[in-house]
Amino acid sequence: MPTKVTNEILTAAIEGFEAQKTKINAQIAELREALSGGPAKPAVAPQLQKRKRKKMSAASRARIAEAQRKRWAASKKAAEPPAPEAAHKSKRKLSAAGRKAIIAATKKRWALKRAEAAKTQSRVAKKSAPAKKVAVKKAAAKKTASKKTAPVAAQSAAETVGQ
Repeated sequence: MPTKVTNEILTAAIEGFEAQKTKINAQIAELREALSGGPAKPAVAPQLQKRKRKKMSAASRARIAEAQRKRWAASKKAAEPPAPEAAHKSKRKLSAAGRKAIIAATKKRWALKRAEAAKTQSRVAKKSAPAKKVAVKKAAAKKTASKKTAPVAAQSAAETVGQ
Protein backbone atom coordinates (compact mmCIF):
# COMPACT_ATOMS: atom_id res chain seq x y z
CA MET A 1 0.00 0.00 0.00
CA PRO A 2 1.76 3.20 -1.14
CA THR A 3 1.99 6.05 1.34
CA LYS A 4 1.15 9.55 0.21
CA VAL A 5 4.21 11.76 0.31
CA THR A 6 3.47 15.18 1.72
CA ASN A 7 5.62 18.21 2.36
CA GLU A 8 5.70 17.39 6.08
CA ILE A 9 7.07 13.92 5.41
CA LEU A 10 9.71 15.27 3.05
CA THR A 11 10.76 17.96 5.54
CA ALA A 12 11.05 15.38 8.33
CA ALA A 13 13.14 13.12 6.07
CA ILE A 14 15.51 15.96 5.22
CA GLU A 15 15.99 16.82 8.90
CA GLY A 16 16.68 13.18 9.73
CA PHE A 17 19.29 12.82 6.99
CA GLU A 18 20.97 16.06 8.05
CA ALA A 19 21.20 14.76 11.64
CA GLN A 20 22.79 11.55 10.32
CA LYS A 21 25.17 13.63 8.21
CA THR A 22 26.38 15.61 11.24
CA LYS A 23 26.96 12.36 13.18
CA ILE A 24 28.91 10.87 10.29
CA ASN A 25 31.02 14.02 9.93
CA ALA A 26 31.82 13.93 13.64
CA GLN A 27 32.92 10.28 13.36
CA ILE A 28 35.09 11.10 10.32
CA ALA A 29 36.73 13.91 12.27
CA GLU A 30 37.49 11.53 15.17
CA LEU A 31 39.06 9.02 12.77
CA ARG A 32 41.23 11.70 11.12
CA GLU A 33 42.31 12.88 14.55
CA ALA A 34 43.34 9.35 15.48
CA LEU A 35 45.12 8.90 12.13
CA SER A 36 47.19 12.10 12.25
CA GLY A 37 47.66 12.18 15.98
CA GLY A 38 46.22 15.65 16.46
CA PRO A 39 42.97 17.49 16.12
CA ALA A 40 41.85 17.89 12.56
CA LYS A 41 39.25 20.19 11.10
CA PRO A 42 36.26 18.40 9.74
CA ALA A 43 35.88 18.54 5.98
CA VAL A 44 32.50 20.14 6.30
CA ALA A 45 31.69 22.21 9.35
CA PRO A 46 28.36 21.24 10.87
CA GLN A 47 25.96 24.04 10.28
CA LEU A 48 23.28 24.56 12.81
CA GLN A 49 20.30 26.07 11.16
CA LYS A 50 18.87 28.79 13.31
CA ARG A 51 15.80 30.57 12.20
CA LYS A 52 15.90 34.26 12.47
CA ARG A 53 12.94 35.64 14.31
CA LYS A 54 10.94 38.20 12.49
CA LYS A 55 10.51 41.42 14.35
CA MET A 56 6.92 42.36 15.05
CA SER A 57 5.86 45.89 15.74
CA ALA A 58 3.84 46.81 18.81
CA ALA A 59 0.93 47.88 16.58
CA SER A 60 0.75 44.45 14.90
CA ARG A 61 0.94 42.68 18.30
CA ALA A 62 -1.94 44.86 19.49
CA ARG A 63 -4.02 44.00 16.41
CA ILE A 64 -3.40 40.28 16.93
CA ALA A 65 -4.30 40.53 20.62
CA GLU A 66 -7.54 42.40 19.84
CA ALA A 67 -8.53 39.82 17.23
CA GLN A 68 -7.90 37.01 19.73
CA ARG A 69 -10.02 38.76 22.37
CA LYS A 70 -12.88 39.00 19.85
CA ARG A 71 -12.59 35.29 19.05
CA TRP A 72 -12.67 34.38 22.75
CA ALA A 73 -15.67 36.62 23.36
CA ALA A 74 -17.54 34.99 20.47
CA SER A 75 -16.76 31.47 21.70
CA LYS A 76 -17.81 32.31 25.27
CA LYS A 77 -21.04 33.87 24.04
CA ALA A 78 -21.87 30.72 22.09
CA ALA A 79 -21.17 28.55 25.15
CA GLU A 80 -23.42 30.57 27.50
CA PRO A 81 -26.76 29.00 28.47
CA PRO A 82 -29.87 30.47 26.89
CA ALA A 83 -31.78 33.30 28.51
CA PRO A 84 -33.85 32.41 31.63
CA GLU A 85 -37.19 32.83 29.80
CA ALA A 86 -36.24 30.20 27.22
CA ALA A 87 -34.99 27.80 29.92
CA HIS A 88 -38.38 27.69 31.73
CA LYS A 89 -40.61 26.00 29.20
CA SER A 90 -44.12 25.29 30.31
CA LYS A 91 -44.76 21.71 31.35
CA ARG A 92 -46.80 19.47 29.13
CA LYS A 93 -50.32 18.94 30.38
CA LEU A 94 -52.33 15.76 30.24
CA SER A 95 -55.64 16.08 28.42
CA ALA A 96 -58.86 14.91 30.02
CA ALA A 97 -59.26 12.17 27.41
CA GLY A 98 -55.71 10.95 28.00
CA ARG A 99 -56.27 10.91 31.76
CA LYS A 100 -59.49 8.90 31.35
CA ALA A 101 -57.73 6.42 29.07
CA ILE A 102 -54.96 5.90 31.64
CA ILE A 103 -57.50 5.42 34.45
CA ALA A 104 -59.49 2.91 32.37
CA ALA A 105 -56.36 0.94 31.49
CA THR A 106 -55.29 0.86 35.14
CA LYS A 107 -58.71 -0.34 36.29
CA LYS A 108 -58.70 -3.05 33.63
CA ARG A 109 -55.22 -4.16 34.66
CA TRP A 110 -56.23 -4.36 38.34
CA ALA A 111 -59.43 -6.23 37.47
CA LEU A 112 -57.40 -8.83 35.58
CA LYS A 113 -54.99 -9.11 38.50
CA ARG A 114 -57.86 -9.56 40.99
CA ALA A 115 -59.49 -12.17 38.74
CA GLU A 116 -56.20 -14.05 38.49
CA ALA A 117 -55.78 -13.94 42.28
CA ALA A 118 -59.35 -15.16 42.78
CA LYS A 119 -58.76 -17.98 40.30
CA THR A 120 -55.64 -19.16 42.13
CA GLN A 121 -57.42 -18.83 45.47
CA SER A 122 -60.36 -20.92 44.24
CA ARG A 123 -57.92 -23.60 43.03
CA VAL A 124 -56.37 -23.73 46.49
CA ALA A 125 -59.83 -23.87 48.09
CA LYS A 126 -60.90 -26.72 45.79
CA LYS A 127 -57.84 -28.74 46.74
CA SER A 128 -58.49 -28.35 50.46
CA ALA A 129 -62.34 -28.48 50.22
CA PRO A 130 -62.73 -32.28 49.97
CA ALA A 131 -60.79 -32.74 53.19
CA LYS A 132 -63.02 -30.23 54.99
CA LYS A 133 -66.19 -31.93 53.72
CA VAL A 134 -64.99 -35.30 54.94
CA ALA A 135 -64.11 -33.82 58.33
CA VAL A 136 -67.51 -32.14 58.59
CA LYS A 137 -69.29 -35.39 57.62
CA LYS A 138 -67.29 -37.34 60.21
CA ALA A 139 -68.12 -34.78 62.88
CA ALA A 140 -71.83 -34.95 62.02
CA ALA A 141 -71.74 -38.74 62.11
CA LYS A 142 -70.09 -38.73 65.51
CA LYS A 143 -72.63 -36.25 66.79
CA THR A 144 -75.58 -38.38 65.81
CA ALA A 145 -73.96 -41.63 66.89
CA SER A 146 -72.95 -40.64 70.37
CA LYS A 147 -75.80 -38.20 71.08
CA LYS A 148 -73.63 -35.92 73.07
CA THR A 149 -74.46 -32.42 74.16
CA ALA A 150 -73.89 -29.47 71.84
CA PRO A 151 -70.66 -28.07 73.42
CA VAL A 152 -69.02 -31.46 73.39
CA ALA A 153 -69.98 -32.05 69.75
CA ALA A 154 -68.54 -28.69 68.72
CA GLN A 155 -65.33 -29.53 70.50
CA SER A 156 -65.04 -32.88 68.74
CA ALA A 157 -65.81 -31.28 65.37
CA ALA A 158 -63.04 -28.77 65.93
CA GLU A 159 -60.63 -31.56 66.80
CA THR A 160 -61.39 -33.48 63.61
CA VAL A 161 -61.06 -30.38 61.44
CA GLY A 162 -57.69 -29.64 63.07
CA GLN A 163 -56.43 -33.16 62.30
